[in-house]
Amino acid sequence: MKRAGTNARTGLQLLAVVLTMGALAWAAVPFYSWFCQVTGYGGTPNVAEAGADRVLDETVTVRFDANTAPDMPWEFRPVVREMTLRIGETGLAFFEAYNPTDHPVAGQASYNVSPDEAGYFFTKIECFCFTEQVLAPGERVKMPVSFYVDPDIVTDRDAKRIRHITLSYTFYQIELPEAQASVTPDASVPYN
Repeated sequence: MKRAGTNARTGLQLLAVVLTMGALAWAAVPFYSWFCQVTGYGGTPNVAEAGADRVLDETVTVRFDANTAPDMPWEFRPVVREMTLRIGETGLAFFEAYNPTDHPVAGQASYNVSPDEAGYFFTKIECFCFTEQVLAPGERVKMPVSFYVDPDIVTDRDAKRIRHITLSYTFYQIELPEAQASVTPDASVPYN
């Protein structure tokens, strides 16, 4: 009898360990995303509702990079490959996406900034990456990103010498939202 109680207790402990590990694994992705957004770790930029409160005479060059995941059928590219701005000045860049298929395709962009130390100072105001995008067959769109480099970069011990930053996006195919999945869009969507 004592052995059955020990086995049951051991089984419950193992179950508790497995459930705890599962819960931690489930929470890891949102926690890591939150951590990166708060700290800029891993080149994750900040988000703001308005531009910087000051603009410096020093400049920074921002390069734009565009990629698609292997299963994403879109063509995706920056309209302009780089721009030079004064630190604190609000920049506006566009990326072009094209769906060459005969069916609607939904996508979501992930992004990062390099070098990683610049992530804490690179701030987005508006970005197509904040929401999912759906392109109809043959549709071509230009998608904006509005951003600035925080003037505090010039006084940061690790980032003060950074004057070239790369903003990189990768589009991944996602499930088509139900509203779009039930509608057959017109393939002759005009170029925006």
